[in-house]
Amino acid sequence: MTYQPTGVKRHYHGAKRTLAKISMSMMRPLQVGITGSQGKTNTTHIVATVLATLGETVVTDLKLDTTYNVPITALKVRPWTRYVVWELGIDHPGEMEHHLEIAHPEIGIITGISPVHTDKEHMGSLETLIAEKQKLIERLPAHGTAILNGDTEYVRSMAAHTKAKVLWYGSDEKFDIWVDPSAVQLTLDGTKGYFHTKTEAFMLQTGLIGVHHVYNLMAGYLVMKTVLKKDCISPEYAKIVADIKPLHGRMSIDKGPFDTILLNDSLRANPESTKAGLDSLARMQYTQGRKIAVIGEMGELQYPEIEHTKTGEILASYYFDNVVCIGPLRKYTIQEAVKRGYPQERIFYANNVREAADILKKILKPGDLWYLKGSLLRNYKRIVQLLNGEKICCEEVMCPYSHCGYGDQG
Repeated sequence: MTYQPTGVKRHYHGAKRTLAKISMSMMRPLQVGITGSQGKTNTTHIVATVLATLGETVVTDLKLDTTYNVPITALKVRPWTRYVVWELGIDHPGEMEHHLEIAHPEIGIITGISPVHTDKEHMGSLETLIAEKQKLIERLPAHGTAILNGDTEYVRSMAAHTKAKVLWYGSDEKFDIWVDPSAVQLTLDGTKGYFHTKTEAFMLQTGLIGVHHVYNLMAGYLVMKTVLKKDCISPEYAKIVADIKPLHGRMSIDKGPFDTILLNDSLRANPESTKAGLDSLARMQYTQGRKIAVIGEMGELQYPEIEHTKTGEILASYYFDNVVCIGPLRKYTIQEAVKRGYPQERIFYANNVREAADILKKILKPGDLWYLKGSLLRNYKRIVQLLNGEKICCEEVMCPYSHCGYGDQG
């Protein structure tokens, strides 16, 4: 759901965009644009943190809708700004062109493609989504650099559509930087993995939690390498990323109710991020209690029944002590998981946040580690509030923006 201003605010935002275009036309910072279906925000966080060690850096606000975030960010740029990092989210055709009227990246990163925003109210199809995301690297200058996730088929096909230099990251030894994801180690303190380039091999450790973060770290490495024009930067890079911590609600560790530990991943949910979160929970080194997965519905999908069924297949390949699935589409998840052998007595269905909280009250025990996967509009922090005996804003399935504390973006 994208905020649409009306009345005076519509003219206000229009004027702000005009000023942003004029302002950016007079500035000369190196600009980095980041898009993709998953990993955008954490990659933006990493890249901005890295570049901030090299010079004055401006970055898009991670909490604002991109449409209004881009001009706001542009107006923060000053003559002495050396780097600008744009997170370029889109959910309707034409939005990338809209962003690129103001943002003019020389480095473009595509983190991955997943069928999110592909329902008829948004992109309408996966093909349209791919074409829209691809515009970022189509517009890069010939002297620019496209940094692409080579493990995603849809991203690999984009390489033919840019005149910029292409750098690859992923799990294949032929890429410019690669990691064996199966060797990545996870704890409550962070993620550790062995990285390889054509000139060096090195260990990286970060406070970010999740196997998928090695992809974000690889993208950040290639940005730093491109900016510094050096082959061996691992000591500097390792020192920077070691101190990066999770953003709240994006695989962050919280104190949970009833003396539990909450792995909070409740701000975004799509097929790939859900798969990555469940994989991380399964592989995390944790022996102090049980592991419990709480997963809500994924929205804005072209084929929602199919995608929710796929989650059931993923669940069946792991063992969690309990699973709680929220929302009617998650019935497909339960059905598929049970069909593939997941113990039926360990998987529960809830219609809404209150039913989910009631189930968790019965099954959570001190020391348990539980993973909460959802999206901003479903506002699953309400589950935690209910477990703590607190009042919640509403019991709607889709919680209005104003209830979530993000206002009207204005």
